[in-house]
Amino acid sequence: MTNTDLGPEAIAKLSPKELLAALESIDPTDPAVKDIDIDVIARGIDPKKLGKAEFVGLLGSITRLAEGGADLDLSKMDPKNFARIISRASKDQIEGVMEQPKLRGRILDEVFRRMEVHFRTDRAGSTKAVVHFRLTGGSGEGGYDRYQAVIADAQCSITRDGTEEPRASVTLAPVEFLKLATGNASAPVLFMTGKLKVKGDLGFAAGFMSLFDIPKA
Repeated sequence: MTNTDLGPEAIAKLSPKELLAALESIDPTDPAVKDIDIDVIARGIDPKKLGKAEFVGLLGSITRLAEGGADLDLSKMDPKNFARIISRASKDQIEGVMEQPKLRGRILDEVFRRMEVHFRTDRAGSTKAVVHFRLTGGSGEGGYDRYQAVIADAQCSITRDGTEEPRASVTLAPVEFLKLATGNASAPVLFMTGKLKVKGDLGFAAGFMSLFDIPKA
């Protein structure tokens, strides 16, 4: 696609499927890429109007263009837009994304990065704790993607893997984690239904997400 108009007004007129087609067709070197705004794209995404493969393809196209130099980094997407997309995506759609290693890594890394940004220092007080997250279906040891959250000095630092002794270890599937991290699920409910497993300080783990300003869709 050459000299395609993908400015805000043009994108607003596209259906989700037309938006997908446009993003799949455009080359990262196309001058139109410079006009694309990640939040305009986000507002045009309605998972309920896309099939599983289409939803995966749309996020894949955004990633492809970002890697090609387009200013479409997920870190620039408004938290409410990100939360809305996750809240409207079906389990099958999210699982489809998680089946793609590159997409899985980018999205999980981005969600944990946002958790650092939205940490409520006013609620942390003198809390010092380490929490390990194990997300099923990963490529790491034991078939998990592992992240370590360290809370100290009213700050939260999250890294992949990590070997510090945890106060609590949390295990859950990526679908439930994404719902939890975007305010679309409750940790106690996930625990009671067996979708979230905790080793260590159960009480602390249950209230862990209250230390973050969770965006609402």
